[in-house]
Amino acid sequence: MALEFPNIDPVIVSFGPFELFGQTFEPALRWYGFMYLLGFLAAMILLNRMADRSKGVWSREQVSDLLFYAFLGVILGGRIGYVLVYHLDFFIADPLYLFKISEGGMSFHGGLMGVILAMLYIAWKQKRSFFAVADMVAPVVPIGLGAGRLGNFINGELWGRVTDVPWAIVFPSGGPEPRHPSQLYQFALEGVALFILLQWFSRRSPKTGAVSGMFLLGYGIFRCIVETVRQPDAQLGLYLGFLTMGQILSVPMILFGLYLLMRNAPQAGVVKDKQ
Repeated sequence: MALEFPNIDPVIVSFGPFELFGQTFEPALRWYGFMYLLGFLAAMILLNRMADRSKGVWSREQVSDLLFYAFLGVILGGRIGYVLVYHLDFFIADPLYLFKISEGGMSFHGGLMGVILAMLYIAWKQKRSFFAVADMVAPVVPIGLGAGRLGNFINGELWGRVTDVPWAIVFPSGGPEPRHPSQLYQFALEGVALFILLQWFSRRSPKTGAVSGMFLLGYGIFRCIVETVRQPDAQLGLYLGFLTMGQILSVPMILFGLYLLMRNAPQAGVVKDKQ
């Protein structure tokens, strides 16, 4: 017994085909890209509201600047990271594979590196500390993560391992066996749960860097949990017989997140001498 995959057409609307310089092009609006667009718009609305509540610390113009470079970091870093880590063989065979982003294939860890570079630039440009920028960005990142996982599910990609749980799904590209809908698990944990956690934590007025630490810790733990039921990439397999690439890349995030939280935790019981 297994649930039937909804088999949603990944293409919302097509604008082709047409020929140009002897090449056939078929541009289209796909659900995968559309979900990222929705995530970006939602993040923009939330960041603007956060700027309005910052009492002049952030302006909407500064948020717009931050969003522009962060968006570039997500797209470029996510795609380059995915291709180099997970499908270097495809890139070697066809370098244009790097630009076929509409077909799916984004690496969170690559996107994170791209966003870090963008935040470093914004911190330098706006004369802020890096973690002041990172703490502003971290609470809205789960919106894009959740939207991207829904895009993965619609594409029928990145499915889970074979299972007999009642909610297992037979994915068209995953063979006849029922599998964990791991994309939906990631949507629930990395998207919804992490968003709620960070919204609650950021309102507790922690020290600079603490929100970033909670994001790294929360994402790393949630990713490691889901990776236990997510199908390992066929070209990579398991390391040491039980670790996936996603878990290996998430462990440093967990450790650094713990470090940031411990460094920025309030020191209970410390009384300053008044003189």
